[in-house]
Amino acid sequence: MDGAVALGRQPIVLTVDEFEAIRLIDFEGLTQEACAARMNIARTTVQAIYACARGKLAECLVTGRELTIQGGAYVLCGGTGACGHPCPRLQRAAALQAGQENGQGPQQENEPKTPMEGETKTRCELQ
Repeated sequence: MDGAVALGRQPIVLTVDEFEAIRLIDFEGLTQEACAARMNIARTTVQAIYACARGKLAECLVTGRELTIQGGAYVLCGGTGACGHPCPRLQRAAALQAGQENGQGPQQENEPKTPMEGETKTRCELQ
């Protein structure tokens, strides 16, 4: 049995849209305006989602409660390019293809992997 659950504390739930806002703003370094464009929502909505997510993360860090990521209303692009945003997965595939066609070996990738890499088209609604 998990420590947080054993103590009677329920895990804190971070929705997928909250996770995406944190990922885009804090991990990728986008501005709230760029994050809003990527998520196809208003900047004020991103502000609200981001503030809620930061509060949840702070509570987890300070109290040691478990964090669960789930839920939220969203659509994943799936790396097909159909979302219209630059897709890291497609860009890497194209770079690898170009390197192989030029007789070069595969390029070393220096960028970190994230759980939602290539799935950057996210739509969320506040509940």
